[in-house]
Amino acid sequence: MTTQSNEAATTIAPRSLHGTALHWTALLLVALTWFSGAIFGLYILAFFGGMALRGSADRWNESLPHLHDATTSLATVAIGSHFMTGGVLLLLGPVQLIGGIRRAVPRLHRWLGRTYVLSAGFAGLGGLCFILAKGTIGGAAMSTGFGIYGGLMTVGVVLTYSSAHGRRYEQHRAWAIRLFALTIGSWLYRMEYGFWFLTAGHVGHESDFSGWFDAVMAFFFYLPNLAVAECFIRGRRSAPGSALNLSAAAVLLAASLFVMVATWTFTVNFWGPGMISGIGGTPS
Repeated sequence: MTTQSNEAATTIAPRSLHGTALHWTALLLVALTWFSGAIFGLYILAFFGGMALRGSADRWNESLPHLHDATTSLATVAIGSHFMTGGVLLLLGPVQLIGGIRRAVPRLHRWLGRTYVLSAGFAGLGGLCFILAKGTIGGAAMSTGFGIYGGLMTVGVVLTYSSAHGRRYEQHRAWAIRLFALTIGSWLYRMEYGFWFLTAGHVGHESDFSGWFDAVMAFFFYLPNLAVAECFIRGRRSAPGSALNLSAAAVLLAASLFVMVATWTFTVNFWGPGMISGIGGTPS
C-alpha cells in the first residue's frame, strides 16, 4: 500500500509539493479512499452478486428498498449490471491512477483501461435503463439527478476511450480523472448519507427518499467530485502558496477523518455483514 500510494500521489499531485503537509495529507486521503472503495467494491460484488447467483435477488431490497421487483425483469438485469460493474470500477480505478504501473507495464494499463471503460459504460447504461424502465424511489428529483449521472458516465466513457485511441494523452488523462471522479459516486453516496445520519440524524430524509436532503443528495454525490477533479486538472502543474498549502492540507485531513470514521461505521454495520450474507454465511 505504501509504495503504490506514493506512486499515486506522484500522479495526482504536483511534484513541487512533495514533502509538504499537503503532500502527506493527500497521500493519506488517497490511501484511505482506495482502501474504503475496495471494501465497498467487494461488498457490492459479494452481496449483490452472491444473492443473484443464489436466486435470492429479492434480498437486494435489504440494502436499498424497492430495488428488486420480480415483475420488472429488465429493470432487475439493468440494475444488477450497474452494481456488478460498479464494484469492478471501485477495485480497478485506483490501479489505473498509479503512475509506476502505467509506466512500467503500459500493456497492463491499456487492458485494464479497456476493462474499466467497458465496466463504466455498462454501469452508466445499466443505471439509465433502470430509471427508464422503473424510475426511482425518490421520484422526479432522484430520477433526474441519477439520470444526469448516468449520462455523464456514458459521456466520460466515450471521451476517455476516444482520446486514448487517438493518442491525445493529455486529454485522455483529464477525462480519465473526470471518469474516476464519477465512478466513486456510488461509494460517496452511501458515505455521505452515513455521515449525515451520524451527525444530523434523519433530518431532511424520508423513507421514500422524498425529503429535502434526499433531493440535494440526488446531485451532490457527483457534482462536487467533478468540481474538485476540474480544479485539479487545471492546477496540477502549478504550486500554490504556503497559506493555500496549509488550508488545503487542513481540508484534506478533515476529509481523511471523515472517510476513516464512515468506513469503520459502514464496514462494521453494513458492508461486513453484507459480504458474509452474500457469500452464503449467516446474515446479521
